Amino acid sequence: MEKHCTDSQVKGVSTGTTILAAIFDGGVVIGSDSRASIGGEYVSSKTINKVIQVHDQIFCCMAGSLADAQFVTKAAKSHLAFHSVQMENPPLVITAASVLKELCYKNKEELQAGFLTAGWDRKKGPQVYVVSLGGMLVSQPVTIGGSGSTYIYGYVDAKYKPNMSREECLQFATNALALAMGRDNVSGGVAHLVVIQETGVEHVVVPGDKLPKFHDE
Repeated sequence: MEKHCTDSQVKGVSTGTTILAAIFDGGVVIGSDSRASIGGEYVSSKTINKVIQVHDQIFCCMAGSLADAQFVTKAAKSHLAFHSVQMENPPLVITAASVLKELCYKNKEELQAGFLTAGWDRKKGPQVYVVSLGGMLVSQPVTIGGSGSTYIYGYVDAKYKPNMSREECLQFATNALALAMGRDNVSGGVAHLVVIQETGVEHVVVPGDKLPKFHDE
């Protein structure tokens, strides 16, 4: 029994998921699969939406412990709503990412959650930021995360290109998620995608039976 407890502590929290964000010409696509698992062995939900709206044109994807991620996103939404009232303007995307970074860094000993933050603002247009488990903040044009990401680094490196059209980027994101979900046993369900542009926000859900197929089917 003692050995089992020690092994559990060392193993930590499984990050069974696939999350992605990519900038295109005039906007950004952020998306994820919809499967939640416990320890990478038991699928607790096939329909969870991991793409969370933290302000009007700012969304984040979460990976890691679901409870930790939900706590952080709720706190971030509260901070950003208050900030927006104070400034009398919508928050910048970097502000949202910085709020997530501070929450993760200040609680790094207790939290097991990382985030991708994507959105559009009038100062810098479309942006993508990575907030890692320990609270590191990095800006990137395209990024992936979660256990499913290990299967699609080659695809993302080969197929992503700057200044893609909205349709090209949406197809790129759908293909990447489909490839990861087809290979990673703790990623699956449907593909949740959000397209964020100056003109507004569009939610796209691709059912599992409508996802592109690349192998053996």
